[in-house]
Amino acid sequence: MIGCVGRFRPPRLLRHIRGRGGYWGKVGGTSPRGPGLPLLRFFDRVRGRWEACSVQGRLLWGSTVNVLVVEDEPAIREGLVDLLRGAGHEVMSAPDGKKAIAMGRDPAVKMILLDLMLPGIDGLDVCRRLKAARPDLYVLMLTARGSEDDKVNGLKTGADDYITKPFGPRELLARIEAVERRLETAETLEVDGCLLDLGRCVARRDGEDIGLTARETLILRLLFNHRGRAVPRSELLERIWDAPGDLETRTVDMTISNLRQKIEREPSRPGIVVTVKGVGYAWGPGL
Repeated sequence: MIGCVGRFRPPRLLRHIRGRGGYWGKVGGTSPRGPGLPLLRFFDRVRGRWEACSVQGRLLWGSTVNVLVVEDEPAIREGLVDLLRGAGHEVMSAPDGKKAIAMGRDPAVKMILLDLMLPGIDGLDVCRRLKAARPDLYVLMLTARGSEDDKVNGLKTGADDYITKPFGPRELLARIEAVERRLETAETLEVDGCLLDLGRCVARRDGEDIGLTARETLILRLLFNHRGRAVPRSELLERIWDAPGDLETRTVDMTISNLRQKIEREPSRPGIVVTVKGVGYAWGPGL
């Protein structure tokens, strides 16, 4: 039965955004007078769908994800919470790293939006600790730092992806929808003496469990599903990172290198994820 959850209440973000220098400038512009018509129209669409939602309060936008928002600036944190709840997701929030670590251990949380610059325990340390406890947790880092070194450090600590401020609301929602699509059914594979539990994001070799990031798991699943052929780097960028295939980046190679250190008997002579020179990568046992 379709019901109404009451009159739509404009997200708190719209009450805090004025004069903030265009955090949402990619959508709403950087005018000091406000977010601009594009953002207002975006929330008008949210309002229209909210009023058509079910009595449970979920929007008719398809699947949902349980998300933890970690951001120390109250206006931004509250705005993100309102945006995600408006899209039908279950959302919790934390203002600092200490609370984020405690809340992120909850198995109900499937994804964390993690600001890099946090008071006390910073985002990199939060990511490192949570990934050690929960390898299956998907971590999307929110950062104002645009340098390659900052992004590489985030990926090396276990982050699955990053989004650089300023970003648009629709871009964020699209990324979360992509994460939901990727959380497929569990699979267990045994290859070259390594047991891969893709559902739990864990690899076992020599009796030791090693956590895999969600992105590493997706790469293994994609290569396995297309065993017998080489998967180009461009395809990996498009299907795993949701990035343009012609993007010039070493992100794919760095992620594969980290993955090999975890699963290969001899990382320098890989037998599971092999390089196809001039093309990309392939599932080794399938060649």
